[in-house]
Amino acid sequence: MVRVIQWATGSMGRTALRRIIDAPDLELAGVYVYSDKKAGMDAGQLCKRLDTGVLATNNIEEILALDADLVIHTPRITLPYEQMNADVIRLLESGKNVISTAGFHYPLAHDEAYWAPLKAACEKGNSTLAGLGVNPGGFIERVVLAATGFSSKLDSITVSETVDASEMVSKEFVFGLMGFGADPAVNDITKGPLAAMYTSLFSEILHFVGKALNVDLIEITPEHALTLAPHDMEIGAGTIKQGTVAATEWRWTAHYSQDVSFTLSIIWTSDPKLHGKDTNGHWVVDIKGRPNMTMTFSIDEGDPTKPQSRALTDATVSGALRGVHDVVAAPAGFFAFYPSGAWQGR
Repeated sequence: MVRVIQWATGSMGRTALRRIIDAPDLELAGVYVYSDKKAGMDAGQLCKRLDTGVLATNNIEEILALDADLVIHTPRITLPYEQMNADVIRLLESGKNVISTAGFHYPLAHDEAYWAPLKAACEKGNSTLAGLGVNPGGFIERVVLAATGFSSKLDSITVSETVDASEMVSKEFVFGLMGFGADPAVNDITKGPLAAMYTSLFSEILHFVGKALNVDLIEITPEHALTLAPHDMEIGAGTIKQGTVAATEWRWTAHYSQDVSFTLSIIWTSDPKLHGKDTNGHWVVDIKGRPNMTMTFSIDEGDPTKPQSRALTDATVSGALRGVHDVVAAPAGFFAFYPSGAWQGR
């Protein structure tokens, strides 16, 4: 039995909390919340389950004092990206393993000033840090890379992801971290702190891919784009005014040695119709070389009465919880699932 703490109870955290409570091999040890309103509530009340006897707290000292094996860390991504590191370091130093859906997918992608304190915390607490989920932390690292194993020659990988945000209700997330509603004449988000934060997050994939393919990363080239609302648009989180951002495309191309490249494109949109037919499937993967390969991969909600975003939340949480026993058993340090049989540069 693994004793687990759930950290944060937004939409992702509530899903994780239900999975932990329902799992026969996991025992809920604690719940961390950010708001005073949720503090003191039973964990079951927070996620539509029966009372568990475990009360939520917004006091990190109480979390650090708990006897637990692992923390499922599901806060929103922070701006700046490294803002969440201080809390994670304290968790690791206290001897608790951490699986995060919000970062830490490949800390070594950053400079030593970023990863060294995390590594030292793992050593001090004899603990392990993992970033797992869907993207980053899953689909590219464990599915796309495995597909490259069918290549006798690899030239390029292109992964295009489309996320429909029309039913998301969090104004803070949609109009803040997703950048919707921004006026490009006042604030070009493709060149500001938001772009820097997403580059920090998704560059971890680009570095991980290079390591898995056994090629050296030479440079990363950004090419971000905005789609403006053709008219006022009503979405779950509010109103997008005409002429403001209705969709973002965050796009990077990593150039590696041996003439290999990897392009990652992520479109977050208020309406997929704004982008024509290029958005079929949640992911479209195009692998060029010998042979060429194309793959479309979708994650959908089977119940039409439920928001489509629920499916991606379910998948992200499942990807994180899949790693619980592996992370607990792993040696101290950074953890990642490495793909089986990816193409290898020579």
